[in-house]
Amino acid sequence: MPDPIHSAKIPEPALRRLPWYLSYVKLLKSQGETIVSSTRIAKKIDVSASQIAKDLSYVDINGKTRVGYEINDLINVLEAFLGFTNTHTAVVFGVGSLGAALLSDSGLEQFGLKIIAGFDVKSSVVNHKINDIPVFHSNEFIERNKEMEAEIGVLTVPPGVAQEVSDYMIRGGIKAIWNFTPFRVRVPEGIVLQNTSLYAHLAVMFNRLNG
Repeated sequence: MPDPIHSAKIPEPALRRLPWYLSYVKLLKSQGETIVSSTRIAKKIDVSASQIAKDLSYVDINGKTRVGYEINDLINVLEAFLGFTNTHTAVVFGVGSLGAALLSDSGLEQFGLKIIAGFDVKSSVVNHKINDIPVFHSNEFIERNKEMEAEIGVLTVPPGVAQEVSDYMIRGGIKAIWNFTPFRVRVPEGIVLQNTSLYAHLAVMFNRLNG
């Protein structure tokens, strides 16, 4: 997760753009590049150079006038700022098609998210493994998390039980919820909630497609 000292200051739109910059400069590094300017990033990402410079002003890095940023330094600073260099343990609640896909996505660990278990009530998945990650019965979560100490709960359950499962995860020690359901769950103060609604994004895309 982002450094709490910095994340309180940086606007959310800027925070959302930083991973775009990181992805692009990593690509440049793989191609043997060592320096990148905000103008070059701007042309690729379709964000103005002045906006990029402003976004990067929130992190602890300075570019050289008329030269740009050292790519290695920029990667290190962005990864540290975004929390990708730390490992955050997570569990997935709801091992349907989306939950199972997340368990199978080894790439998440490159960004600091290590999924250590799945939880479900279906006998077809309970006590099985997906991508070598065990799936347990949901009823076992509170007891198991005393040992696992997962801090993030990924919510991919049916919307009708989303609030109930969120409350249950929090009782078991979860500090942040990544909510993939279309249900707007409520969480107590101090619990981090990130909504990622695939359906909302689909609605926007369909609306623009038809417009």
